[in-house]
Amino acid sequence: MKKFWALFFFFWPTLAIVVCCIAPSQNWWFPSEAMSPLGKEIDGLFYLILVIVTITFIGTQYALGWVLWQSARQDDAAKAEFSHGSHTLELIWTIVPAFILLFIALYQMDVWMKFRVQAKFPDEAKNAPVVEVTARQFEWRMRYPAPGKLLQLNPQPDDLYTVNEMHVPVGRPVRFNLRSGDVQHAFFAPQLRVKQDAVPGLMIPIWFEIPKPGKYELLCAELCGWGHYKMRATIYAEPENIYHEYLEALQQEQNFDGVVPDTEEDE
Repeated sequence: MKKFWALFFFFWPTLAIVVCCIAPSQNWWFPSEAMSPLGKEIDGLFYLILVIVTITFIGTQYALGWVLWQSARQDDAAKAEFSHGSHTLELIWTIVPAFILLFIALYQMDVWMKFRVQAKFPDEAKNAPVVEVTARQFEWRMRYPAPGKLLQLNPQPDDLYTVNEMHVPVGRPVRFNLRSGDVQHAFFAPQLRVKQDAVPGLMIPIWFEIPKPGKYELLCAELCGWGHYKMRATIYAEPENIYHEYLEALQQEQNFDGVVPDTEEDE
């Protein structure tokens, strides 16, 4: 029975090695490729941590199995040996994890500064937000500036509004301002690897860059009430000209007062 438990602990790291070997061919990684340059860097951090954790798991499990196997080989009638702890080993398993954690902390700083520190935002996005996103129970409300104007912190009379549709230009860094209209929400675009809490009373700037046109999912990742499950939206990444055409069409739609000119009625 003692050897059984030794083999039991040998089994799991062996299985981990097998899974690591076949995972790339089976696409057992993230559910989709990161669709933004910053997202690819964030994926790199997760893969780094995954490698470190996997190596640590395999090493500790094999060491535990080896100790159990050595114990199982001893005669039960043999006299037990007792010894004090090894100061050398204690230093090793204290210093090595501390070094690994310090390495991770320093290695990830550049990536997270690009995403979190406004001074490190790309110059193109730093001073020109394209949309304000307000999370509310249970929808995403977008506020755009009128065509040809810059988005202001406070709403303007000619601002444009949509719900659950976020349109942004592709091929350049895009900044938007995130707010909450009631409780705490979380802006989460999984394909872009962007996640940021929307906190009541705060305006939080965020940026991303989408190289390819397409539709991307936007979710609320914070339990915000009974309707949390339906708080979904779509991010439309469009070429610059189509993005501007969308704003112009939205402006015409919102400014339409329902009165049809006489010339059109006669026709």
